Amino acid sequence: MPNADAPASAASDLRRLADLLAGVDPLNWVITGDSITHGLVHTQGGRSYAEHLHELIRGELGRTRDAVINTAISGHRMPDVLGDIERRVSSWSPHVVTLMIGTNDMSTQPGGPVVEPEDFAASLREFVTQVRALGTIVVLQTPPSIDVPNAPGRERIQEFAEAVRAVAAAEDVILVDQNARFTELGNGGVPWGLMNDPFHPNAAGHAALALEIAAVLGIRPAASRTLPLLEAVVGAARLG
Repeated sequence: MPNADAPASAASDLRRLADLLAGVDPLNWVITGDSITHGLVHTQGGRSYAEHLHELIRGELGRTRDAVINTAISGHRMPDVLGDIERRVSSWSPHVVTLMIGTNDMSTQPGGPVVEPEDFAASLREFVTQVRALGTIVVLQTPPSIDVPNAPGRERIQEFAEAVRAVAAAEDVILVDQNARFTELGNGGVPWGLMNDPFHPNAAGHAALALEIAAVLGIRPAASRTLPLLEAVVGAARLG
């Protein structure tokens, strides 16, 4: 694993990623988080955003020796990720790690711990510290917006999204603000056509997630077939 030449920052990480993508050496991408990233059930047989990234990277960019690994696990919170970080992240010798988390951490449902946003932020900072120590580019993603009235126990979504933003700013980490993008796609509210239930995106929602992370990371294949298709899927879902 090569170390970054410049001090780690969002700007330097984006430049380093651009250089890596322009090179020929194979990259290891680790995509982790909770059920939204796991991508099961709620896509109803469609592709998850991690799978769309796989097509963009290994297909359209022609980076066939890259490995795109999804280690997300449904129902998990930050303590689960930190407690299994060797398997989830470091064992893959990643060049790039993305993390989308918080939808379970924010829950106040009976039977689970109630986590304060500042404690969630502290665990995110620990994740960033451990992953950057590997010489890895870190990407934090906010969880997408949800249907709060019909998602009991997850009323604190904006507090937890803001915690991700705050950690990304304080640690100078690349941020993909999926929460803001979904709110924009929902015209200030819930993008109903992109949701399978009150807090899980459907296949069209995963297309929107893929488009946003690809845009932020500069994954723009020339004459892409995939990006226009994903844009069309999202556009049609918003009209539905």
